[in-house]
Amino acid sequence: MHVEWHGQSAFTLTTPEAKVTIDPFGDMESAKQRGLRFDYPPIEVDEADLLLVTHEHRDHNGVEAIGGEPEILRSTAGRLESPLGEVLAVASEHDAAAGTERGPNTIFAFELDELRVAHFGDFGQSELREEQAAAIGGVDLLFLPIGGGPTIDATAAATIAERLSPRWVVPMHYRTHRTDFLDSEEEFLGLIARVERLEAAGFDTADLGTAGGPIAVVPAAP
Repeated sequence: MHVEWHGQSAFTLTTPEAKVTIDPFGDMESAKQRGLRFDYPPIEVDEADLLLVTHEHRDHNGVEAIGGEPEILRSTAGRLESPLGEVLAVASEHDAAAGTERGPNTIFAFELDELRVAHFGDFGQSELREEQAAAIGGVDLLFLPIGGGPTIDATAAATIAERLSPRWVVPMHYRTHRTDFLDSEEEFLGLIARVERLEAAGFDTADLGTAGGPIAVVPAAP
């Protein structure tokens, strides 16, 4: 599987059989008007089979950025049919106040290229609840927000990574040279025993190590 980070929480996962894009951002001019720097390059994905949107904030729901006619699953919960087979959508919250501050969030989990993938969107709960962890089950590739602010911080993210024990955890939604808000990745990486920093924004899972996980895999910011 090839994984491409577009910035923030947006990723495209590609195999010979399927392409999935998760949480693409759209026009972020409104953020800039609020004084926030958001300078990731526009997403260029010509087509996808499946498009997943974890919640309806502009840095996650820019579905118009993705070409073709992908099936779209957005801001929902349940066990859903898709071109990949079943996608598990786990209800969660964008904040630690039962969603009353920033609304709902979906954790998506699915199988692709014989790997179990989970993307946590803008998970902001104080902790992962027992029933949520049980529903998600085993994970190979975990995408997890780490930058604090409207989502969990480094400590909470490391706790989830330890609990779910994936082979690889990819941090997202943190401060990079393209943004000027949220915390950087450094504190989170200091809590993970093994770290692989990459020189490119994309990587192939076949090229990653597997021993002593979870391994934090850190693509270069686009």
